[in-house]
Amino acid sequence: MPSTLEKLRNIGIMAHIDAGKTTITERILYYVGKTYKMGEVHDGTAVMDYMEEEQRRGITITSAATKCPWKGFEINLIDTPGHIDFTAEVERSLRVLDGAVAVFDASEGVQAQSETVWRQGQKYDLPCLCFVNKMDKVGADFEMTVESIRDKLLANPILLQIPIGAENSFTGIIDLIKMRAVFYKTEELGATFEETEIPAELRQTAERRRNEMIELAAEVDAELMDTYVHDKPIDSKMIIRAIRKATLSNKLHPVFVGSALKYIGVQKLLDAVLAYLPSPLDKPVLLGHKPTDKNKEITVKCDRNGSLVALAFKITSDVHGDLSFLRIYQGTLKSGRRVLDANRNRRENITRIFEMHADERKILDSAGAGDIVAVIGLKKTLTGDTICDPKKPVCLPNITFPQTVMKMSIEPRTTAEKAKLADALADLRREDPTFECKVDVETGQTIISGMGELHLEILQHKLVREKGVDVRLGKPRVAYKEAITKSAHAEGKFIRQTGGHGQYGHVVLSVEPLLTEDGLPSRDIEFESKVVSNAVPREYIPAVERGARDALGSGVLSSYPVVGIKVTLLDGSFHSVDSSDLAFEQAAAIAVEKALAQAGPVLLEPIMRLQVVAPEAAFGAVQGNLLGKRGLITDCRLHGNMRVIDAKVPLAETFGYSSEIRSATAGRGTFTMEPLSYEKVPEQIAKHIIL
Repeated sequence: MPSTLEKLRNIGIMAHIDAGKTTITERILYYVGKTYKMGEVHDGTAVMDYMEEEQRRGITITSAATKCPWKGFEINLIDTPGHIDFTAEVERSLRVLDGAVAVFDASEGVQAQSETVWRQGQKYDLPCLCFVNKMDKVGADFEMTVESIRDKLLANPILLQIPIGAENSFTGIIDLIKMRAVFYKTEELGATFEETEIPAELRQTAERRRNEMIELAAEVDAELMDTYVHDKPIDSKMIIRAIRKATLSNKLHPVFVGSALKYIGVQKLLDAVLAYLPSPLDKPVLLGHKPTDKNKEITVKCDRNGSLVALAFKITSDVHGDLSFLRIYQGTLKSGRRVLDANRNRRENITRIFEMHADERKILDSAGAGDIVAVIGLKKTLTGDTICDPKKPVCLPNITFPQTVMKMSIEPRTTAEKAKLADALADLRREDPTFECKVDVETGQTIISGMGELHLEILQHKLVREKGVDVRLGKPRVAYKEAITKSAHAEGKFIRQTGGHGQYGHVVLSVEPLLTEDGLPSRDIEFESKVVSNAVPREYIPAVERGARDALGSGVLSSYPVVGIKVTLLDGSFHSVDSSDLAFEQAAAIAVEKALAQAGPVLLEPIMRLQVVAPEAAFGAVQGNLLGKRGLITDCRLHGNMRVIDAKVPLAETFGYSSEIRSATAGRGTFTMEPLSYEKVPEQIAKHIIL
């Protein structure tokens, strides 16, 4: 634990797949003295990619946390996945961090997943540094990458470094604040570097870039502007202070450059994390609320002497019980302490506290506000739950995750493993908020849902290798939804008369479509009661809401759930003896079913944002293939001798696309894909799906 919170940094490294996040992290671990041998992703020896699947595939699947000492500071570092199928890992990591480093491939610029992770970071108002990596790669273009950061991310990049050369001639960097050239000694794995005078041929460029940097910083800092306008001398401290202030308020995004593979620029990036990214004290106070009343706000301050408030952001199964990752926002957590899970109103015990280094653990007696730790002892806590002092309960804003877009059936190979499979699926559900499983009441099959083919494939390997359950998977299926196109009213009555007490529930309700700003169906379901004069007693209104939500779990066209809908309870009646929660649940379900049939129901399908990089010679074949898949090409540009195509394509048309793109481009084409939205299925196709 650092002596002061000012010297603590909680940061994440985020980027598109293969931009070099994990390689940067491995270099950091070596330079700060956490490891004595550099791991390499391509060799399967990366410390932070400790899972067998990660080492086999050379990709990051789960976010890994570690703590690094650097120049008297402590950095809690989380390396996040780049593949869209594991977007939940990025989402929950960014939710609890204070700042981030966005990594970009210098030869590719901003890629599809770069945009997604940037949006996720901006959603949580995270100050961000930009690191242009792979300057040694063929096609590396620093200017193009910076322009794409400005144009595609709508960011405000400010260059604090520029490269010396590119591709094979990339040898070092120029520090625009110190106005010095920095050359790294690759024979010492970049652990040492030398600062020299800027080469004469680059002096003029460096001075021009420095002036541009000062002008940008002066625009957001009055003191620097005054000094600059009056031609007074500007020292480094003044520039750093102005840029830090602008970075913390998300007005500027400092840009650094290097090549993690060639050991160039990583230590300077670490220095920048200390200089420009926030400590927990620099972040605005959090607003929580009372567990029983969302309208009663409670302020949560980063104070180790306050009452405990922490957020569980990740759960992993462990032989000794669930390992729960916590970000502590207020107070101090001690082992052996009794705490409250405010979301479930359940008391829990903290048995052990760990400081994590990938899959290694260091036992701690306590941890305080600002720290990120893992604990054992929480039995029922799930991702997004608030852990707090039982005497002062508070709920923090939860973490929202994207909807699943793909499903498939799963079954054990032997009947004896059926119970084992159910337990294993429950473990996976606790670990992964974007994984869902349920039993189809019509077929009796267990259906699992996830973010894509790779996501479900990794989960299958987890079941076999970690849980010891041999399973069979069905073919992937699209997770369709239903929505309505107009408003409708309906009445529902549930009346049963038997020898004793009967059942009586009667409701009148309306349904109306909920749309996003783009005019597409929202993912939400809302419920509101406008009942007057106690036509439906207050104690039965929760039962009406439950009945309505249950009924929306299956639409009228198909068995797919209904989204983007608001249900309003308008009227009803009750019986003083025969009314019950069950009766009103059934009445609401009947009314919702009737209303849906009158509200113009339509089938929705997930639409994917697809980015294809293919040789120019194969452009025609790739374009024709996309159009044949009901694809809509939204952008197309040349990048060197490769064509970059952005398109929107229905998920149903993308199964097996990896083999198709290889065939169309003689193995030279690549693609990335991420969920974009849900849109109406064309009628002629919807008929076949419903049948």
